[in-house]
This record gives sequence, C-alpha cells and structure tokens, in this order.
Amino acid sequence: MEDFFAGELEDIRRKVEEGVRLSREDGIRLMKSDDLLSIGFLADMVRRRKNGDRVYFIVNRHINHTNICVNRCKLCAFGVDKEDPRAYLLSLEEIEEKAAEVKDQGVSEIHIVGGLHPDLPFDYYLEMLKRVKQVLPEVHIQAFTAVEIDYFAQITGLTIREVLVRLKEAGLGSLPGGGAEVFSDRVRRLICEKKISGDRWLDVMRTAHSLGIRTNATMLYGHLETAEERIDHLLRLRELQDETGGFQAFIPLAFHPHNTALESQGLRRTTGFDDLKVLAVARLMLDNFDHIKAFWIMIGPKLAQVSLAFGVDDIDGTVVEEKITHAAGADTDQAISREELIYLIKSAGRIPVQRDTLYNVVREDF
Repeated sequence: MEDFFAGELEDIRRKVEEGVRLSREDGIRLMKSDDLLSIGFLADMVRRRKNGDRVYFIVNRHINHTNICVNRCKLCAFGVDKEDPRAYLLSLEEIEEKAAEVKDQGVSEIHIVGGLHPDLPFDYYLEMLKRVKQVLPEVHIQAFTAVEIDYFAQITGLTIREVLVRLKEAGLGSLPGGGAEVFSDRVRRLICEKKISGDRWLDVMRTAHSLGIRTNATMLYGHLETAEERIDHLLRLRELQDETGGFQAFIPLAFHPHNTALESQGLRRTTGFDDLKVLAVARLMLDNFDHIKAFWIMIGPKLAQVSLAFGVDDIDGTVVEEKITHAAGADTDQAISREELIYLIKSAGRIPVQRDTLYNVVREDF
C-alpha cells in the first residue's frame, strides 16, 4: 500500500489510518487533488470502519406540494412566480391522496419539501402533516428544509423553536438537509441572494437538534464555489455535529444548471470524477457523521453504485415523483424499485439494509 501512496497524499494516509482528524489544509489538498483512486481508497477505509459492508436504502415517497416560491434563486429551475403557467399548488386533499397511494407499498417515510408560497398560511402546513399522519400513522414524515422553517417563522412571527414545536406536535419527524447550498457569503450572493444565510441555516438545525429532531445536511457543488469554500462548508457542518450530534447523514448535491438562471454563464453538469471526489472527501472530512449518502436522482444509479467504493454507505431510496432536480434537467427516472436498489448494492459486493428514516433496520435478510 505504501507504493500506492508514494505521492502527495502519504501524510494524509497516515492520519486516516491512525484515526486523526483531518485539517482544513488537508481537505483543500484532497479537494484539489486528481488522485481520485487514492482518495477513494482512504474514504472506503473510513466507510468500512464505520459501517462494514452494509449499505442502506429506504422505501420512501417524495411530495413537492408547490413550485411557487418568493425567493426565485438563480440556482433553481423548480421555483416559479405565482403567475407562471407552470405554477402549481397541491390542495390538502391531493396531498392526502398521494400519501394514500403508497399505503400498501411498505413505505416508511414521506419526504415533503416545496417552494416558499407567498399566500399559504402556517395552518396549511400543520394540516398537511396531520392528514398524512392520519392516512399513514406509522410512517415517518421528513419535511421542510431549514429555509422553509425560517419562512414559517417570518410569516407567523413565531420563533424557530416555536415553529418546530408546533410542526412536531402535528407529526413532523425530522428535517431534510436542503437549502444549505454552500455556506460562503460570496457564493450565496451570486446564486441565492434572497435565501437565508449559512449562519441562519445552521441556527435552524441547531434548534431542531436541541428539540430532539434529527436532520440531514447537504452541500450543493459544481457551480461557482471554490475548493476552499467546499471544505469550509464541510468544516462548519463538522463543528455543529461536534456540538449537537444531531445530523444523521450528509448528502452532496450535484448542481444541475439546465433551466436555471446560471445556465447562461456556461456552467455544465458535474463530471463523474468530481462527483466521486466530493463524496469521498466528505467521508474523510466528516469524521463525526455516521452516513454519507449518494443521491442517485442527481448522479444516476450507476455512479451511485460506483460510489459505494468511494466512502458511501447509503444510496437513498425509492423516492417516487421527484420534481426539483428534474426541473433542472435530471435525466434519471423519478422512482426506482426496491428490487433494483437491492440489485445495485449486492452486485457491488455490499450488504443491502433497508432502513427507516432514523436508520433503524427494517429488513436485511435479502
């Protein structure tokens, strides 16, 4: 193995082998390195140490209740103005119907995110949760990004804590990790100037964790950010995880430029090389996160399968009807079967484990 690491990453290899936390400088070197196989080897070492050969997936269903959004971020192809012919808003009855559609399909999670609608009252969201819970009382609801939670606070005058308490009472189980984008103020001014700051995103998550609400974390990469800004983002997540321990999984999100305001700047889709490197570096830097997830919707099932050798131990789930990434040109399906996920995991030499949202094992005797 020493010959394999005869180059620039030898000192980092020793740190990883000894379980020493990597520094900001280490992370930047990794992110700028082209030695993908060495980075992947190290990330896979950490993955095995944390999770063995177990790879997790979930049977879930996504519901995007509206694409009407007051922010209209340049990075987004999903959000539209209320007057746009593409605009839609699901009624509470329609959301209830979508939940009922999967009643007998073994779904353990309903995942709900949407735009910041200018007219909807907070009661709409509370009633939404209650109705989904009535239809699927045993199902965990993971809903509303930190951006949405902050918006609910704005429209109600409640504190973040008060908003989260009321949502939890209505049936909220956990928060997804969306809206983090890249924490850099420079980048946020260029791609999502109306969105809450990175500090505010972290504050929402800190408050959720203090209430016993587990969350995920994300980073949108492949647009205008630098290697240094990527690493600084990871380090801020690592710091909050040291403080609260409330994050479950980290999910890097590959930027899709099609139909966004950034497409005219000549941005192209991320490469498989960069996708694998970001996943692997995240596994190495986020030593206090149990799980690194490859979102197959964004990078495709085949690359998600390859990522299982680059530090990844979770490939998300069946999803069903994802709209946000597909609005930006994703060419993946909007759903995948449980059987296909099991096949992808097994054929990569890993052990498939069906989990629930909180990583409790649902089944692993496949």
